[in-house]
This record gives sequence, C-alpha cells and structure tokens, in this order.
Amino acid sequence: MPQLPHFIADLLSKYFRLEVEGLDHIPRKGKALITPNHSGFSGLDALLLGHEVFQKTHRIPRVLTHHLWFFSNFTAETANKFGFIEATMQNGLNLLNKNNLVVIFPEGEMGNFKPSSNKYRLQEFKRGFVRMALTTQSPIIPCLIFGAEEANINLRQLKIAKYLIGSVLPLPLNVVPFPSKWKIKFLPPIDLPFAPDAINDTELVHDIANDIKDKMQEEINKELSQRKFVYLKNLY
Repeated sequence: MPQLPHFIADLLSKYFRLEVEGLDHIPRKGKALITPNHSGFSGLDALLLGHEVFQKTHRIPRVLTHHLWFFSNFTAETANKFGFIEATMQNGLNLLNKNNLVVIFPEGEMGNFKPSSNKYRLQEFKRGFVRMALTTQSPIIPCLIFGAEEANINLRQLKIAKYLIGSVLPLPLNVVPFPSKWKIKFLPPIDLPFAPDAINDTELVHDIANDIKDKMQEEINKELSQRKFVYLKNLY
C-alpha cells in the first residue's frame, strides 16, 4: 500500500483499538474472494480491512469499490492510492484470474448507506460475487466487521435516482468518526462444489448468496451477544 494511506490506516487502527481474528483463513498465495458486511458510509471498513490483510499477510488485497469513488479524476486518483478499484464484474474476474485477493461487499451501497437504525442487519446480497467465485473457481472467505456501525452514524438514506440512476447516499450525523471498538473476523473459506457453467443457474446462484448471507448474519448475532461498552477503552 502507498505510504500515506498506510500511515492513516495505522493511526485509525490504534484509534479504534482494532482487533483481528481468523487471519489464518487468508491464503498466503493464490486467488480468493473476501466478502465483508458493509457499513459506516465513510469507507473506513474497506481501508482498515485492506490494511490489516496487507500488514499480516504481506499481500495487497484489491478492494472493489462504489462507482462514486471514480466520479472525477481527483476522487479516482485518491481511490487508487488506497488500493480501491471500481466494482465491476470484469474488474473482479480479471483480478481473480491473476491470483489476487479480491475484496467485494455483497450488500453494496444499500449496506454501506443503510440507516443506523438497521445496524448489523445484513441487506440483500447482490449475486455478482457468487458468479465471480464460480467463474474463476475461487474460494469465498466471509468476513465480519464490527465498529463501523457505531463510528459513523447515518440518519437515513437519500435516494438520488433523479440525478444518478440507482444510487443512494447517506445523511450522516457525524463526519469525524466516534472512537468505537472495532473487530474484524475472517470466517473459514467456502469452496463452491460447482463448475463455472453453474453461473447460468440463476436459482442456484441466488441460493448460494442467501446461504452465505444467512451464515454471516448468524455469526454477527453471536458476536453482538458478547459485545458491550463499544466506546470504552479496553472493553469489548
């Protein structure tokens, strides 16, 4: 990762008292698709996830990111410095075929920009990540991120389809993130036992996406049952 983003992520890791679990599930070589929950609207979850994977495995994960990051030359240049790549099917396939670690948020903007009243409730998973995994025969590594929900509070979603078709934006309470306690947890890899042409079975692809979503929600609920005092130092 470039030096400046690395420095910022290191400061944020300390600020959020970040804890990481399950890094042994990340392969030290070869392709894999990491699928975290998405929240907090600021993109800090993507930044810190990429930073921690790089720090612990010395691999640079390629983070597929919302198209608004590439709205202008300035924002696109900033995104590239953070290792973000525009989230398209072709970009994902190209990166996996080159044996990269690829991060994709299956909830997309509906997870990232959901109101905080729905925190830790997974939104519908888009199915593109399943098709990427099947086409490239890549393992899927579900990932849970805790803390972003409390760091940046979103009052509501603003639907702006009038201006940008199919887009929503957040209405934030705060811009400077609150010092919530963060945890990133990687779950065991999932190897899909299907050939690449399974992408043509719409029902199967839908079922796989829902099964992974349900598994992640179950694990999120287990973690939340033990999570207290999110703004107090050294308490989880």
